[in-house]
Amino acid sequence: MNWIADLPLGHGHGFGFNDDIFETNIINLAVVVGVVVTFVGKNLTSLLEDRKKTILNNLQEANLKATEAQQKLTEARNQLELAKKKAKDIREEGVLRATQEIQNCVREHELRIARLDEFKQETIQFYQQKAYKQAYGYFISRIMTRVREKLNKGIDSTYQIIVNNFYVTRFTDAFR
Repeated sequence: MNWIADLPLGHGHGFGFNDDIFETNIINLAVVVGVVVTFVGKNLTSLLEDRKKTILNNLQEANLKATEAQQKLTEARNQLELAKKKAKDIREEGVLRATQEIQNCVREHELRIARLDEFKQETIQFYQQKAYKQAYGYFISRIMTRVREKLNKGIDSTYQIIVNNFYVTRFTDAFR
């Protein structure tokens, strides 16, 4: 017996061809979505998870690089401050050395001036002594010339007494 034939089928009941396109499209769409969700959903989920991990890794790397950049910036600022301090110290040391060098030059100049003054005084004394010797020599020469003239003319008795008294006094002073 044919049990399918015994089933009461009326119009609009059972499996038949549905010629309503809208309903067919909705059913087809539901089937496609179900298949996609079932088969592709796991792959899509794993792709999204991978993408999420990649994005998180990129964010972590960006944060790490930002932190490193911040550390490098801080280090650079510290080095800049250190360089400024060193430059200031060098500038101050240069000013100090220049001041010391100027003072040394002034001291050396003053010593040279003092030596020149001393040399000048020695030179003046030398020429004074030379002038005194010349004047002394001149006067002695003049005196000797007069004495010769007197000796050549002859000594009068008054002058003879004066000369004798002079030498006697000198002789007695030598033995005292």
